[in-house]
Amino acid sequence: MKYDLILIRYGEIALKAKQTRRRFESTLVNNIKDALKSKNIKNTLRKEWGRIFVYSDEIEKCIDILKNIFGISSISPAIQTESRIKEISKIAILISKQKLNRNKSFAIRATRTGDHKFTSQDVAVQIGNDIVKQTKASVNLTNPDFELFIEIRNNIAYLFIEKIKCYGGMPVGTQGKILAYVNSPNALLASWYLIHRGCKPIFLSTDKIEKNVIDKFLSNWFIKSKIIVISESNNTYEHINKIGVDNNCDAVVTGFMLIENSKNALEEIKQLKKQIIIPILHPLIAMDKKEINRNLKLIGLMK
Repeated sequence: MKYDLILIRYGEIALKAKQTRRRFESTLVNNIKDALKSKNIKNTLRKEWGRIFVYSDEIEKCIDILKNIFGISSISPAIQTESRIKEISKIAILISKQKLNRNKSFAIRATRTGDHKFTSQDVAVQIGNDIVKQTKASVNLTNPDFELFIEIRNNIAYLFIEKIKCYGGMPVGTQGKILAYVNSPNALLASWYLIHRGCKPIFLSTDKIEKNVIDKFLSNWFIKSKIIVISESNNTYEHINKIGVDNNCDAVVTGFMLIENSKNALEEIKQLKKQIIIPILHPLIAMDKKEINRNLKLIGLMK
């Protein structure tokens, strides 16, 4: 099946006040453009209220990228046509013939935005009848073998068969700035949680962590960030303070946990609080080892 575009949805952004929502949408659009450009993927991007559309000849590559951009809740590769029932039916039948036969069941999930002479229910009934005639498949709205989604927005209809779940969160750059103190892979996981919430990071890494590990992490999640590498020494706190203040960071993020050597971790946290003049965040502090390892695998830091 050859798709025309990818339909992008976002969740939390839609709950914001109008002016804030527009700003966050603009940031998300720019983040998408930057990510696709970084992989040299030619595309055209269009935005409507509540949706972003990406047109490209490299749909599969676009999907792999969009799945890892924070702020996107789900995506659907789609086929576009006119919002007339007759035109929608033509595409729906072509898709259904590839997926259905007399032994399978299906459901039409139709939604509609704008002024039309028909309702969403009219669309579902008419298209459903046309598909039954062509494929002999049965309708099952509760537990179908196949679902066809039809989203009608004004004079355009989009047809798709899947909703690919993404990581959601907030677009990077919509919240404050953090200084991620990276002295272990766990610290990268800690920074991931704050970046997922829209924070813009600067990475301060000790020479214990190879720079290419951070570079790969940033590349996987399409994050732009400065990386500063220091040697672990007695003046680490001074480095954190200076870099954090010079870059107007709102907080420092660490990867401290209370899993093993908890006494040492608590002592280091205590010393940090004494020495560091900006707020310190410890996202992993209450997680158990199983949860941390599962999430390290999720973000590609553990096999």
